[in-house]
Formats: sequence, C-alpha cells, structure tokens
Amino acid sequence: MKRTYWLTVLLFTGIMCDIGCKQKSNLAINNVEVLHQNQDQLTQVIIYDVFTPPVAGRIYAYTSLASYEAIRFITPGNPSLVEKMNGFEKMPQPDENKKYNFTLAASKAFFTVAHKVIFSLDSLKKYETNLFDGYKEQIANDSVYERSIDFGTRVGELILKRAMADNYVNSRGKPKYLGSSDPGKWRPTQPDYLDGIEWCWSSMKPLLLDSASQFFPGPPPAYSTDTNSVYFKALKEVYSISNNLTDEQKSIAKFWDDNPFVIEHSGHMMFGNKKITPGGHWMGIASIAARQTKADELKTAKTYALTAVALFEGFIACWDVKYKWSYVRPVTLINEYIEKGWSPLLQTPPFPEYTSGHSTITASAATLLTKLYGDNFSYNDTSDLRYIGMQRKFNSFFQASDECSVSRLYGGIHYRFSVDTGAVYGRKVGNFIIEKLLKQALRR
Repeated sequence: MKRTYWLTVLLFTGIMCDIGCKQKSNLAINNVEVLHQNQDQLTQVIIYDVFTPPVAGRIYAYTSLASYEAIRFITPGNPSLVEKMNGFEKMPQPDENKKYNFTLAASKAFFTVAHKVIFSLDSLKKYETNLFDGYKEQIANDSVYERSIDFGTRVGELILKRAMADNYVNSRGKPKYLGSSDPGKWRPTQPDYLDGIEWCWSSMKPLLLDSASQFFPGPPPAYSTDTNSVYFKALKEVYSISNNLTDEQKSIAKFWDDNPFVIEHSGHMMFGNKKITPGGHWMGIASIAARQTKADELKTAKTYALTAVALFEGFIACWDVKYKWSYVRPVTLINEYIEKGWSPLLQTPPFPEYTSGHSTITASAATLLTKLYGDNFSYNDTSDLRYIGMQRKFNSFFQASDECSVSRLYGGIHYRFSVDTGAVYGRKVGNFIIEKLLKQALRR
C-alpha cells in the first residue's frame, strides 16, 4: 500500500507554526480534509485485505453512516439518515448545553465501526493516533476532547449494533458455490475456475429496500444454441466486439475493471494484483465531487454516506438476481461453441453473469450523486490514478455510469442485455433511496 500520500497530506493542511518553535505547536486542522483522509485510509485497508466488492460496499456504508450521524449536529436541524432506515435504534444526542468538536466525534464514530469490519488494523491505528493526538493538541479544553470522543464512540457502537444483526455473520462459512453443468447455467470460469463469491448476499438485510428482490427484473433471454436465438446472437456480439476492440474501447474496459484481485499468469507462475473495488471507485468519485465544489464538513460526510448506501443496496439487489438465475458467462460458451481457447480482455469475475453488478451499483451511485451535485457535473475521474495510472474526463455522473456499464461488454465478460438491464435496475434502486430519505437530508 502507498502510505506516502497520507503521510504528506495527512490531516494538517494549514499548519501555522514558526520554524524551530519549541512551544506547543499551533496546528490548524482542516476538518474537511480529515473526512477525506479517513475515507482514503479505509480504502487502502480494503484493498490490502482484498474484500469482495459486496463486502467492501458494506464496510463503506456502515463507516460512512457513522461519520454522518456524528457530524450532522455541527449545524442545527440536520436529520438522521439511519433513523429512516431498517433496523437502527435512535441515535445518541449531544448535550446542547455543552461544546463538542463534531469532526473529531465523526472520526471516532467512523473508526469505532471500522475496527470491527476490517482485518488489518495496524496502519489504521497509526493514522488514528496521529489524528487524535493532533486534535488533542489543538483543542484547549480537555473536557471538549473527551466529550467528543465519547459521543463518537456511542454513535459508532449503535451503528455496529445494527451491522452485527444484518446477517453478514451468517453468510460466512457457507459451502462453496460451484454452479451447475446444466445448459445455460453458471459454472467456474477459466483460467482459475474459482467458486462463486458471496452467493448468500441476498440474505443481507437491506438498509432501505423492502427486500432484496423489490425491483427484481425479468428473466434473461432463454439459453439456446440456435444461432438465430436472442441468446446466441448476444453471445456472438460479445465475441465480435471483443475481437475488434478499438484502443478507446480497450481503455474504457481497463479503466472500469476495478477487479480487487486480478490473478496474473506468467508461465507456471501466478501472482495477484490488488486494486480498488467498484464501490471504492465510486467513493473516490464522491470525494472528487465534494472536493471540487469545496463542500463543507456536513455536505462531505453526507456525500460519502449516501453514495455508500447506494452501493450497499445495489449490491444486495444485484446479487439476489445473479444467484437466482445463475446465468452462464460468455467465456464458457464462446469456448464451447465459437472458438476454443478464447479469452476476454478482462478476467471474468467469479460469480454468475446476469445482471451486471458494475452496471447496477454505478447507476445507483450516480443517481444519488446527481441528486446532490446536479445533472451536468463535469469532473476528471482520478479515482484509479494511483492504482492503474489512468484517468478519464466526464460531463456527468450518468455519463460515467453508462460508460462503466458498457465497459463490461467491451471487456468480454457481460452480454449487452445484462449491462442494459443492470443500468435500469440501478437507477430504480437509487431513486428509491432518494424517495425514502427525507428531502432535508439531501439538502445543502
């Protein structure tokens, strides 16, 4: 992992101290930057621990909600998000007659949750020590510091109470999902033939959806080896496009790959490449939007929280569809019926094909970000720059999500009908989230 980024930017972007001073340093902590750096540190750990995309989405959701629920008191009248969701208790309230540092409280809430949902804590704890020491040095009144830490801890613990009851624990340790050899059904794909991941994810308790299958789409085209069938034409389209990709299409596919663990093969050697998850990419876009508009602490925390909720709900809804249909991947049947030994540009992810996960969760996230920042929001997406050295320019969040969606067709891992269905599906999820949450929560 790259640590130089947070070591240099870290927390104190406005340090005002005479060189060589021997007294207590006067640290001017940039509170907005703290929120961004908290998220960045979490993303680095998610990459290091190689969490699956749905699990990463869960981590982002609970940590970001904890941060928002603590910081919303920075100005009066900001409603709770989680109290409008499924299964959360009423959140703690600060004493209105006492002083708090709510960004410190938000950070404590964020890391209280993070400690229970990730594995590699060492680097995160070093970052936290620097963060909290900096706040303690800046806050003159020890009681304000301790009160803020206590409030953040209580918020985080209540968020965790819901997290511990969302059925995640019960989804661990299940038998391997190896699909079926029945015609048209998913089975492990080349070259590594990994078993299907997170096949119980639809059993997760949604934050806002009535159920995982609330917006369940129609079935995919019926499997058929008839060359004139809808299915086989879609299969041939994947093959044809993959064999005639332009340089631009290759760039689009690689930019949006976001496979958290690509297994590389070199002769008899195998090694893994860790990268950002699909959800991490969109949390990065959320960061770009907040930074570009110079959003304050409240708007920044709200941006992260709502984007993460969109991802979490999108994954639950999409994985419900995936494992109910258990639809075959293109690579399997192209090898059987069109060209033996054919491989797509991208490594096929280890789970069923229909419907596209990228298409669903990116459309859901884009819907929320568009609500927050508008339809024509131009930005340069540098979310993946540190990981793959690529960036792309977009004129709207939906332009980005649409490009992400079709990138899966270019990559040779999805049929066109799956990416199109996923994009529609994701917008429905995103719009439902907007409808369920109070309009006041989307203001500012």
